[in-house]
Amino acid sequence: MLEPPLPGPGCALFLDFDGTLADIAAHPQAVRVASSVTPSLAALAAALGGALAVVSGRPIAEIDHFLAPLQLPAAGVHGAERRRADGAWQRLAAPALDTVLGSLQALCAAHPGLLLEEKSGAIALHYRQAPLLEGQCLAAMTQALQQLPDMALMRGKQVIELKPRAAGKDAAVRAFLAETPFQGRQPWFFGDDVTDEAAFEAVQALDGVAVKVGEGITRARHRVADPAAVHRWMEEALRKLAAAAETAKPTR
Repeated sequence: MLEPPLPGPGCALFLDFDGTLADIAAHPQAVRVASSVTPSLAALAAALGGALAVVSGRPIAEIDHFLAPLQLPAAGVHGAERRRADGAWQRLAAPALDTVLGSLQALCAAHPGLLLEEKSGAIALHYRQAPLLEGQCLAAMTQALQQLPDMALMRGKQVIELKPRAAGKDAAVRAFLAETPFQGRQPWFFGDDVTDEAAFEAVQALDGVAVKVGEGITRARHRVADPAAVHRWMEEALRKLAAAAETAKPTR
């Protein structure tokens, strides 16, 4: 599989967060973002005319927390919520989840290695610390899904989620691409999980570039090893974009 090329000034860059910009941690709040990431993102966004967005399963508020003080265009909860480049917010309608929380909370209470994460209109059940309970977690979330017909079940890296059926990273990317400043640009998407595969397929259908971060079967045509490799690519991309901007300056 090919290493990704470097972008030109006409690209739009979309980046997952966990496993892409930051290494995955045992607990969602234990993630650490390298000190170089936020300034690199800010510089890349400026070099691309603002056409850079984070597209994550996390709520946007958490993305903002980890990248503070930077606030980028973002899609959170797999696209269930989205902050456009102009600052306007869009949120998909989601049913009340109270009917299923009790049984899932009881499961986690019985097995301390499990973690139930309540998001805005979604639920994630993490079993990273209890991998042998994968089958039990899947059964519990499948049962919960039967009570929530407008939701969909999605699997990730040692996590099972219930999200609004209409939410998807592919839909979020397409929505951004219909808006300024993303419109008319070649889309690039970096992601590490099976939850990113639909976005990979979407950007490649638009003659864009999809980059898988880490191991695993993927539809993406390019791959890098880990978040550290993403950081290096970002720095190289900045140098190329800066050189292109310098070349484009009118001569006196």
